[in-house]
Amino acid sequence: MQLVGQPATTLASAVRKGEVSAVDVVRAHLDHLAQVEHRLGAFVSVRRRAALEDAEAVDARQDRAQLPLAGVPIAIKDNVDVAGEPTRHGSTATSDEPAGEDDPVVARLRAAGAVVIGKTRCPELSLWGTTDGPSGTTVSPWDPTRTAGGSSGGAGAAVGAGIVPIALGTDGFGSVRIPAAANGAVGMRPGAGLAPLMMAGEPAWFGMARFGPITTTVEDAALALDVIAGTDHLRAGIELPAKLRVAVSFKPPTPGVMVNSAWREAALEAGRLLHHTGHDVHREDPPYDPSTVQAVISRWTQAAAHDVEFFGLDRDDLQARTRSHVARGEQFGRVRPVDEEDAVDWRTRIAPFFSEHDVLITPAFARAQPAASEWHAKTWVANVASTLSTYPFMPAWNLADFPSAVVPLWQDGGRPLSVQIVAAQGREDLVLAVAALFESMVPWQRHAPGWQVPGTPSTLAVEVENDEA
Repeated sequence: MQLVGQPATTLASAVRKGEVSAVDVVRAHLDHLAQVEHRLGAFVSVRRRAALEDAEAVDARQDRAQLPLAGVPIAIKDNVDVAGEPTRHGSTATSDEPAGEDDPVVARLRAAGAVVIGKTRCPELSLWGTTDGPSGTTVSPWDPTRTAGGSSGGAGAAVGAGIVPIALGTDGFGSVRIPAAANGAVGMRPGAGLAPLMMAGEPAWFGMARFGPITTTVEDAALALDVIAGTDHLRAGIELPAKLRVAVSFKPPTPGVMVNSAWREAALEAGRLLHHTGHDVHREDPPYDPSTVQAVISRWTQAAAHDVEFFGLDRDDLQARTRSHVARGEQFGRVRPVDEEDAVDWRTRIAPFFSEHDVLITPAFARAQPAASEWHAKTWVANVASTLSTYPFMPAWNLADFPSAVVPLWQDGGRPLSVQIVAAQGREDLVLAVAALFESMVPWQRHAPGWQVPGTPSTLAVEVENDEA
């Protein structure tokens, strides 16, 4: 059994049974990180000593045999508090003081036996669809000339390169699903009622932002989401009905966006796969409206302005693109402040669509993700145009607060092609079940080729080394 590259469920089972120690699992993944991080740029901090100490504590726990994530190495996005580590939000304008305690979601993961090995890179204030800044650029292991996506780009790259089987991200505009798709992984954003990202007791990004896992298997995603959300039903799965009512659409919500033929074909192929398994599949578009896009952009910009005020940041220390984004948010706030009725109207408009269809399938992207370059040094217009034209299919479902996930389906020129699965509020179980069906029909390559460490110690080798010690 190679330790690096295994799903979280496999590793946790081995640790629970005493077949391998949490220390050995964590050490193997830390060693892998050390060998590949210089090519990847996924991490802003690595907790090697602390992680090994935490792994020792997992091995010593009396309840180890009951821990769902026993000894599983995980990574945490750098907008989430980890005790003893700074939370920089991808910005040099924020404080470098270490967090005094874990975010409640991190505490849940640790209580389940997971071991935090480091914090992953994100763009400034998690605003952008690329992950880069003055301290580095995160690339996709599938194509290092391309960005790992954003804003949880470091999380997606770490999973795609096999450094961790689970990474925690946040998704206010597609920020879990985008990097998952860019790195050939599974990414899940839950809907209303589950895992909200909070700031001082208020929902972040006007309710559009939620925590979500990035993994390489649907089983891992379901387990991780259960732990993150404090639930226990998603890992059990559901039996799909004999005939799902499926809508397939590659019409982008944003007017004028062109969708590459390869991405259109990915959605169509997903529909064909479901049709061949007996489900009722139709080409039908949701009732998108320009007001939906306007409401999303209004929240995107005004959330930035709110965060700058909340953190008390000096604007002169922000990147130029962020300053422009904040300024637009303040302008929008004076003219048309965020109104919850925008989200209510959108949910009302799509209610008939989801009464007629159980799930919606769309492409994940409209085209390949942007080049891995210094987007933080480019203009606000360039960044906004790139984000909206590449990733048009996701933000509308943040506004609706519907559960959605991405899964890889096949490849185009060596890069993963992924589809998005959307269902009505409260149907995370259905999204995961459809994702698992795709996984069973078209098993994907779980890690980018060339990023696994040759000769990762087997369980037997680890046991021999421990006996000699």
